[in-house]
Amino acid sequence: MLDKIAEKLTKRPKAVLAAALALLVVCGIGAIATGINYDILTYLPPDLDSSKGERLLEDPFKMAATTMLIVEDMPPEYTADLVRRVEEVPGVSSALWISDLMGVQVPREMLPEDLRDIFFSGDATMMIVRYEMPGASQETMKAIDQVRKICNQRCFLAGFSTVIKDTKDLVDKELPGYIGLAVVLSLIAMSVTMESWLLPLVFMASIGMAIVYNFGTNIFLGEISYITQAIAAVLQLGVTMDYSIFLYHRYVEERKTHGDKQQAMAVAIKAAFTSLSSSSMTTIAGFLALCFMRLLLGRDIGIVMAKGVVLGVATVIIVLPSMLLLFDDKISAHTHRTFLPDMSRVNNFIIRHHKGFTVAFLLLFIPALYAQNHAQIYYKLDEGLPRDMPAIIATNKLKDQFNMASSHFVVMSDDIPYRDSVGMLDRIEAVSGVESVIAYDKFISNKIPEFFIPDGIKNIVKSDGKQIMMINSGYETATDKVGRQIEEINSIIKEYDSEACMTGEAVLTKDLIEIADRDFKVTNYISVAAILVIIGLTFRSVTVPAVLVAAIELAIFINQGASYFVGEIVPFIAPTVIGCVQLGATVDYAILMTTRFKEELDKGLDVNSAMMAAASAADPSVITSALVLFCATLGVGIVSEVEIIGSLCMMLARGSIISALCILFLLPAILVTCRPLLFPDKGHRKGKAKAETKETANI
Repeated sequence: MLDKIAEKLTKRPKAVLAAALALLVVCGIGAIATGINYDILTYLPPDLDSSKGERLLEDPFKMAATTMLIVEDMPPEYTADLVRRVEEVPGVSSALWISDLMGVQVPREMLPEDLRDIFFSGDATMMIVRYEMPGASQETMKAIDQVRKICNQRCFLAGFSTVIKDTKDLVDKELPGYIGLAVVLSLIAMSVTMESWLLPLVFMASIGMAIVYNFGTNIFLGEISYITQAIAAVLQLGVTMDYSIFLYHRYVEERKTHGDKQQAMAVAIKAAFTSLSSSSMTTIAGFLALCFMRLLLGRDIGIVMAKGVVLGVATVIIVLPSMLLLFDDKISAHTHRTFLPDMSRVNNFIIRHHKGFTVAFLLLFIPALYAQNHAQIYYKLDEGLPRDMPAIIATNKLKDQFNMASSHFVVMSDDIPYRDSVGMLDRIEAVSGVESVIAYDKFISNKIPEFFIPDGIKNIVKSDGKQIMMINSGYETATDKVGRQIEEINSIIKEYDSEACMTGEAVLTKDLIEIADRDFKVTNYISVAAILVIIGLTFRSVTVPAVLVAAIELAIFINQGASYFVGEIVPFIAPTVIGCVQLGATVDYAILMTTRFKEELDKGLDVNSAMMAAASAADPSVITSALVLFCATLGVGIVSEVEIIGSLCMMLARGSIISALCILFLLPAILVTCRPLLFPDKGHRKGKAKAETKETANI
């Protein structure tokens, strides 16, 4: 069956390429139509109280997103007029200022102290702007943009929704640069390590198609995260390039024994399909392990990248052969010598001192594990954004002038008796770090008849039997202090309403911290277990997968531990993603080396000779693959101003090199040392070979 398919693919290369280009157009449209989510906190599990609270803010309160507009050194009349204009912006549900509660004509000095402290600070005043749609929606982002346009230079819009908006603008501006830099650097790496100037362009065109196919089929997911969008293309380029290299090398080999190049390609396709199907399984398993994260961002990245690997293999098997056949003559006409280092002396040294290198391998685990466990991680999502970003400037002003480092929102029943409600508010205000509380019963006395209260004020805080309160905190998001504060406030409100939900950026981030720690452990266990099983089935061995995974795990520990040694603080998502991706993407290097070692042993070579032959054959592929992954991710890591993207790509780039170094310098020694455990029935000719050599010399 596979033979017939391969023959049909090679007989009509122009038709295959034409169909691939037509599909490219369809997938291009799908890629454009796929939504992008810029709010990581929306990926929290929906069963959390914080997530339920977010949904309640959206419906019925139309308060899915909230920002604080700071106005500096402007007369009250300007601010009152600005409130009216802000409320007219499409997507804004309301704008709350002192005029809504007391009237603009009331002198500032005559305002109740609680109100004055909330809305005024020095020469600055603040209004609360609420939006009808979630903070990451297009409607809210357009509304934020419009609010900024009607403000003067003394106005500053703060809040998590504005951070999302500015992050989107920055990522959208940088994304073409990410891809362009990855392509240029990867082409340079391939041009240096491959024997033809044209071959890298053919490979890049093929992988480019696979990337478009992958992004186009994301439309069935509805939307993907901006992190997935930023790293998926460069990661797919880096991890699937070696599939193309394998097919081409196999085709070159078959050309030597087949007179017809189409027949040679058909044989190469069959061989490549069998090999790539098994080798790609480890990469797919590494990505799919991310789907077991409770933080649904992992599932987003995992599905997109696993699908990308599958489509990458399919493109290599179906489309790339047609391109190679059509450009075969030109590829051959533009050859040059490769610039790969000769590793023979190094390999010989490693094999002769294999016991010492094996001991070094074991000892390296001690500092690597220590450093990995002590590497610092941050969870505050705006921590890695440029300090001159408008949202960051405004957020810092909010903190400095109004002592509002974070804001919590509570959604609870509105039938709590007035006396109990006031008592609850007093207890909340007494919690350490709470600066102010905005709530209906705090400012509206129960002595005022309900029908005297304007509907505009009631609708802001009460709807469908629920009420909301806003708690302003002096503690920053993702700190231990705010975590303890949230727990204390939550225990208070639960006494009055067991169904009450507390939410807001700090509350959502607290849940994120707790989930991320669990996700890191679970995904790493699953990825290691899955890859152990796959390698075990491939080699029909228990010891081989243990050795290979240990080699890559050491590289992962060193990569993550490097952050500790250089004093780098990395975003929370990096260790979880790196643990799965680096293992799945680079364990193929170890499989390649070990497979070739076993093949040489099967030929009857002694252990040392088999390892020399295996290393000589595998080294060029390992170096080329690692360099491509390194170059594809390095450029993004250097230029990205969004640190969560830059850190991920920098760690992936660093990890590819560390994995390659472990395979090139440590794995050969480990395989030679552990040969009796790995392949007990092979490689016994070492002593016999020496005896035969001596006997031959004597003759």
